[in-house]
Amino acid sequence: MKLTIVGCSGSFPGPSSPASCYLLTANDGERDWRILLDLGSGALGILQRYMHLSDIDGVLLSHLHPDHCMDLTGLQVAVHWDPNGWPAGRVPVWGPEATARRLAIALDMEPAGDLHQDFEFHRWVPGETVEFGPFRFSVHVARHPIAEAYAMRIEAVEPQADGTTARRVLAYSGDTDSCPGLLDAARGADMFLCEAAYHEGRDDAIDGVHLTGRRAGQAASDAGAKRLLLTHLPVWNDANRTVAEAQQTYAGPISVAVAGVHYLV
Repeated sequence: MKLTIVGCSGSFPGPSSPASCYLLTANDGERDWRILLDLGSGALGILQRYMHLSDIDGVLLSHLHPDHCMDLTGLQVAVHWDPNGWPAGRVPVWGPEATARRLAIALDMEPAGDLHQDFEFHRWVPGETVEFGPFRFSVHVARHPIAEAYAMRIEAVEPQADGTTARRVLAYSGDTDSCPGLLDAARGADMFLCEAAYHEGRDDAIDGVHLTGRRAGQAASDAGAKRLLLTHLPVWNDANRTVAEAQQTYAGPISVAVAGVHYLV
């Protein structure tokens, strides 16, 4: 399973990265499947460096803050208004219950049901496993100030040249503070893609919104994750400080996500 960092800037696009968007690619033995974890502000343009938009197999939304979902509006335009015709079917989208309504408001579109011409909406059910091509994914309730926020657990099973199969697990925090659902998503993951938007000492008075590097490291340690990839750092954060915080609580490999970088999970 390959992870491509399309965008990783926290809360809004930065000078070197869009907001949150992560491309996962896995092969089922016949073709590559591509799913997006979030599609935040500024991500749609950069995404086209790596793939044709009609090759999106599905979009998984962690929650409905703009820095995680707003470029779904641009994708709707691409699907609906391509003068050459959209060469694929409706795009499957998994997200909170209000996803279609949120998108309709952003597009000033009435009725919201018209969006079902372009998207196939699925509401998340926490703990329920969805099988989709080579992927199996589920969500777990996160702690963030919005009606529904989720951490994700994505598993890919890919056939190998020697006739065996490889099973890999990526966990993605979405936006969250420390909570049991985050640990459930990350348990034993090969890679834990985890937000760390706050700094110790600077943001101590804020509860239930974001993690610090230290709390992200503690979650990775408690969950037994094999690698920690820190993400969602706002432009005013110091990445070196974030890593140093995470090293206080996690002894495994730590990296910071950078837009345009590919990782093998």
